[in-house]
Amino acid sequence: MATDIDFKNLWKQQTAEKPSIEELLGKLKGFKKENIRKLVATNILLIITCIFIGLIWYYYQPQMLTTKIGIVVVILAMVIFLTAYNQLFMNFYRLDNNLTNNEYLQSLYLLKNRQKFMQTTMLNLYFILLFVGICLYMYEYTSRRKLIYAITTYVVTFAWIAINWFYLRPKTIKKQQAKINGLIDKFEEINNQLKD
Repeated sequence: MATDIDFKNLWKQQTAEKPSIEELLGKLKGFKKENIRKLVATNILLIITCIFIGLIWYYYQPQMLTTKIGIVVVILAMVIFLTAYNQLFMNFYRLDNNLTNNEYLQSLYLLKNRQKFMQTTMLNLYFILLFVGICLYMYEYTSRRKLIYAITTYVVTFAWIAINWFYLRPKTIKKQQAKINGLIDKFEEINNQLKD
């Protein structure tokens, strides 16, 4: 029984599974399509919501100034968020099939930074404005009700906002970050293999 094992030759002979660039470009294309679809859906939903809120103002003619200010603040929150969110479209649009690996990587880093800005600054601003707007809007209608109904309305509304803020928002952010970090890691791996 021979105990002389040539580890260098064994190491060289092993076949390591290398990420396929075609497979990676397919994942990137799917990532791009999914995010553009989400972008369009978000635009449609928030625009419809703004129109619906405007129609509520038109048909119900609120009497108190706080209600009108609340409606304006809620619509403003959605418009500001959409304006910033739509700037991501150009980042997704730049991810086409004619880029080099390094250019893909730079585009993904830029997209990651832009998403981080959206997930922190813009989403925080959106939720704060939405919260303030809803509170102002509800004041006129809850002030006409019995105290127990007014408190219940505010508690339910605050609970809904808290669930979105503390549970759904972080979960969505983690999922988005995991997807883009996975793509970045794969492109970095391919770039490192090409350098070697």
